[in-house]
Amino acid sequence: MASKLVLVLVFLFDLIAFGLAVAAERRRSTAEIEKNANQEAYCRYDSDISTGFGVGAFLFLLASQLLIMVASRCLCCGKGLSPGSSRAWAVILFLICWITFFIAEVCLLAGSVRNAYHTKYRTLWSANNPLSCQTLRQGVFGAGAAFIVFTGIISELYYVSFSRANFSNTNHGARDTGIRMGAL
Repeated sequence: MASKLVLVLVFLFDLIAFGLAVAAERRRSTAEIEKNANQEAYCRYDSDISTGFGVGAFLFLLASQLLIMVASRCLCCGKGLSPGSSRAWAVILFLICWITFFIAEVCLLAGSVRNAYHTKYRTLWSANNPLSCQTLRQGVFGAGAAFIVFTGIISELYYVSFSRANFSNTNHGARDTGIRMGAL
């Protein structure tokens, strides 16, 4: 059966990743236009902590996915799974798990990179020459957090389906029904 320790660890990693992604969304960088004594305008950005939160969420989700894949031998290594609905669900959930994982990681990584990017130039302040302080759009880390939840649920369902299909493959005390080609 499915290891409760693996399920609990994956849940905790996903929960931490979700919390960090939500914190990154709430604390993403903002910018203000300021002028110096020479009337040169520049962008002043506030704290860059959401980049660290985004990278932390990225790493915790990566650790969660690696733990599930090592525990299930990535579905492709090891002995074959027994036929049935558990195997079919394991394959379907395996594919969906990787898709949602990839989307979550792209959102977190892109959000972290974009949040860390700060425009550094200065320009003379005028009405005809407005300064653009680029910041991360709202919702990028939020989308990553949503896909962290999807990935967490689907990966745990995948692991349970995999464990059922793997456990039912061990026929304790069952006889081999194949044709023997031994000596007569």
